[in-house]
Amino acid sequence: MAKTVAQRRVYGKRKNNAPRAVLDQNSPARETSKAIDATVEAIQSKLAAVAINDRPLSPSREVEIQEHVEKHEPEEQDDESVEARDTDELPSQTFKYQTTSVSADIPIEQSPEETTDEMQDNQIIEVRVSDQKPQRSDRKASKKSQPDTDECALKKKPVGRRSSGFVHDPNLNSYVAPILSEALSPIASQSIQRFGAWASKSVKMFHVEKLAEGSYGEVYKLHLHEEGARPMVSKSKLAKLRTYGDGVFKVVPLNAPKGPGSKKFTSVEEIVSEARMLKYLDPIPGFARFREIHVVQGRFPESFQKAWDYYKETKDDCMNPNPANKKSYPDTQLWAIVEMDDAGCELEKFSWSSIFQIYDIFWGVAMALARAEEYAMFEHRDLHLGNVCIRSMRPNGSMDPPSVLDAARHSSPSGFGTSSIETTIIDYSLSRANLLLADLPDESEGVVEIASSDLDKKQIFDAIGEDEDDALLRDTYRHMRATVYTGEPSQTKKCRDISGIWAEYAPRTNLVWLLFLLKNLLKNRKPEPAECSSATQPVRQALAVCSPNRKTASRRVDGDKSTKTQAQANTEPLEKLHQSKGMHSKIGKLKQTLEDRMQAVLKLLDHEKGHEDMCCAADLVAYAMDSQWLVEQDFF
Repeated sequence: MAKTVAQRRVYGKRKNNAPRAVLDQNSPARETSKAIDATVEAIQSKLAAVAINDRPLSPSREVEIQEHVEKHEPEEQDDESVEARDTDELPSQTFKYQTTSVSADIPIEQSPEETTDEMQDNQIIEVRVSDQKPQRSDRKASKKSQPDTDECALKKKPVGRRSSGFVHDPNLNSYVAPILSEALSPIASQSIQRFGAWASKSVKMFHVEKLAEGSYGEVYKLHLHEEGARPMVSKSKLAKLRTYGDGVFKVVPLNAPKGPGSKKFTSVEEIVSEARMLKYLDPIPGFARFREIHVVQGRFPESFQKAWDYYKETKDDCMNPNPANKKSYPDTQLWAIVEMDDAGCELEKFSWSSIFQIYDIFWGVAMALARAEEYAMFEHRDLHLGNVCIRSMRPNGSMDPPSVLDAARHSSPSGFGTSSIETTIIDYSLSRANLLLADLPDESEGVVEIASSDLDKKQIFDAIGEDEDDALLRDTYRHMRATVYTGEPSQTKKCRDISGIWAEYAPRTNLVWLLFLLKNLLKNRKPEPAECSSATQPVRQALAVCSPNRKTASRRVDGDKSTKTQAQANTEPLEKLHQSKGMHSKIGKLKQTLEDRMQAVLKLLDHEKGHEDMCCAADLVAYAMDSQWLVEQDFF
């Protein structure tokens, strides 16, 4: 099956790749088909160059080989041991003698003194392998005499033992083959794995935590055990294991191949589409990082079930059925597990209060969408607050609003980045993108595959919100549908479904979701906390070292009045910065400027009175750069 690759220019800088395939860490990435083809061609060319001369050996040569074999054969054993060996280990004995006969030809053909490197490379060695094992005694000869059927049975190769960690069902593996073909490691791509066997690889070193859930499934994370609760490992391996904790696992139940559960969950095609988009959008800053995809079967293992139970006890948003319930999930349930980088906290679980946070979150998402539009004609189509993740870029990981001092130190002329919050767009199960295909014949270069999902089958356009926030979300789905069908988001009157329309590119849907995002950010922000007293008051000076001789200390101070302690030298710039009369006024004006810009964006994106030439996220970002709301260093 053709793969997807990123061959277009990506705007912005992406961080280094995180470690891939936590539970397949010892499995190398699969070779590309081109590399495999090159290897096969090389082997075939070498085999074609091999020449075999099968002319019979001279009688003297046969005598010498026979003497060599008899010289090296084992000593005589008692009758019982000979009988047991001849009946139970006949194939291996035969192979041994054949190998000895072959090696015996080499010194006969050429002596070591006469052999050179060039002759060894070009020499054709005559080999004659005897079909019968030399006779060692009359008893052995009688034991050798067996019916042809018995001899054929002994020569059959033993069948290799099947691994208990894999599901050896050809029909099931054929059903999920499109998913397995998207995996990067040989283990993940080989077969369906048993859920318990797959999870057991991490039990000794990690414990599992459930982070979130949705209609698609649930998200889990691995945390390294404390030192006393895990096996002893080297420092290098421990450092590697710690980095593995930066990954998350999206567990998605799959439809059954047939029967009652064949339309209950997520289809194989939808998972394949999302996996391809994950891999294709991986290079774009602001999008999730793909690591691996697995297919497993069975009930939740103990480590995952405990994480689910704890989430149920401690959270109020646990709506999915219990995986332990056999009425909800059968013993043969198939699961797709998508492994990604941890993008941080979901926006819907974060309390924002500062305009600096709102500014960074909104424009971070807008610029990511603009990059994806240019890169893959991308529409997200489901950009609610649960599909935007945020994390702090500060060394201590603090998500608090920036202080006046932080804002004063920030160097960006646009104000973007003051809060140090980084955004990541996740979950492309309803998204649409153009994927450039690779590993195709030369004449097929440039072929594009459209990854999309038929949203008319999702039954998401008729729901009525339970509260104000939910009503805004449901209206946004209808505005998006109107944009796809008519090009005007305000025309939300339901019309007949059109087959295949969701595969078309309508980038204005990204603006519909950006308006939803901005309305939530402005409406649901918390009161901004008062400036911390430590940020407004002078920092206390460190106590000076007390000298046992006061007169000596006094003379030293009098002798050089310009000498200051290191603590005073470090705190003086901060004191001057805090005591400056215009600093608070300057930051206050910047906040008001950012507020005004966000209100202007609301008007630009309004469904009825918005800017008529605003057609996609890239248009909005370009407008912001022209207006100096963003600068080139923010985007590039």
